[in-house]
Amino acid sequence: MSDGNERLRSEELQGSWAMEAQELLDGTKGKEREEARRAFGLEAAETIRDRTLTLFNRGRRMPAGTFSGVDFVEDMRELGNQDVAFIGAPYDGGTTFRPGTRFGPSAMRRISSSTGSRFNPGMGVDLTESLDMVDVGDVLIIPSNLEKSFDQIAMAVSYVAEREIFPVVLGGDHAIGYPDVRGLAPYIDGNIGIIHFDRHSDISEKSMDERMHGSPFFHATNIPNAPPANLVQIGIGGWSGSRDGLKIARDREATVITVDDIDRYGVDRIIEYALEIVWRNAKAVWISFDIDVTDPAFAPGTGTPVPGGLLPRELLKMMRAFGAEGLAGMEVVEVSPPYDQSDITALLGAQAILEVLGAMVAGGKLGRRVDDLPERPY
Repeated sequence: MSDGNERLRSEELQGSWAMEAQELLDGTKGKEREEARRAFGLEAAETIRDRTLTLFNRGRRMPAGTFSGVDFVEDMRELGNQDVAFIGAPYDGGTTFRPGTRFGPSAMRRISSSTGSRFNPGMGVDLTESLDMVDVGDVLIIPSNLEKSFDQIAMAVSYVAEREIFPVVLGGDHAIGYPDVRGLAPYIDGNIGIIHFDRHSDISEKSMDERMHGSPFFHATNIPNAPPANLVQIGIGGWSGSRDGLKIARDREATVITVDDIDRYGVDRIIEYALEIVWRNAKAVWISFDIDVTDPAFAPGTGTPVPGGLLPRELLKMMRAFGAEGLAGMEVVEVSPPYDQSDITALLGAQAILEVLGAMVAGGKLGRRVDDLPERPY
C-alpha cells in the first residue's frame, strides 16, 4: 500500500485491475440473455442503425407492472389471438413546455393495477370475463431522435394492428399521435376517422422547426386514408390556443368543437354530431385522448394545463358513447406524473381506457358479450 509519497503506478489502480478482470469473465449467460432479448423484442425499425436495439424494450428498463395487472407478453413472436394489447410509448421529446410524460405509461400502469377491479356495475361488464388483454411493454424509444422514435412507434402499432388486436397506446406526449395513426392506417381497408380530445388544436405543421406535440394531426391527416374531413376535435379553447392551428383546421375542413359548444348544445347532441362526422365514409375510428382536455382541477398532471376544460363525467360519457359504436384503437397522452397530485391524472387516463373497452364489450364490438342481462331501467 502506498504511503502517499511514492509515485502512482497504473498497475496499482483498481480501474486497471477491473479492466483485466473483465477479460476473464466468461459472459455466456449474458450473451444468452442478449440473444433472447433481441428475439423477444423483435427487430427495430430500418432507420435504427444499431441493430442490437429492438422494437419493443426488453432490456433493463422494463415497466414495473402491467396495465390493470394483465399478463405481460415477453416474447413478441407469441402475440396473436388476443383482444387488446397495451403499448407503452414513453416519449416526451416533442414537449414544448413541461416535460415528464415519458413517465406516463408507468403511472397509468401502476394506478390501474392498484385500483384492481375490471368490473363496472353500470355497464354490466367484467373485462376479465369478456376480453383477453395483454401488456406488451414499452416501445424502445430513441430519446434524442424524434423521427427514429416515430418509426419505432409506428412499426410497433402496425405489429399489433396486423394481428387484428385492439391497440391501446399509453403516452407519452401528443407527438406520438402521428406515428400511431401511421402505424394503424395500412391495416384499415378504407378511411380512418379521428376523434381528438384536446384543449389545443395540435394541427400546426411544426413547432420549433420539428413535428412536436403541437403538430400530430397536420401530419396524420396527410395520410391518404386519414382525411381531415373525418377529424373531429373536441374541447378546443382557452388562452393557449393556436391561431395557425385554427386556420389549418379551417383550410382542411376539419371539425372543431369547443367547450362552449358543449355547454350550449349539451353532451348528447355533441356526441351525435361528432359520430356523424367521424364515421362519414369511414371504415374505422381512432380516439386520441389528450388528458389536458380535462379541467386541471381534475387532471393537474399534464404539461400544458388549461383551466375551463371538460369535467370527468362529461368526458367519460363521451368515451362510452364513442366506444359503443366500435373503434380501431386509442391513445392516452400527456399524462405527466411529476405534476400530478395523488395520481388523479393517471387514474383518469386509465379510467378513460376502461370506459372505452367496457362500452365496446357492452355494444358487442369487442370480445365476448353477456347477452342475457336484464332490461335496463333507463
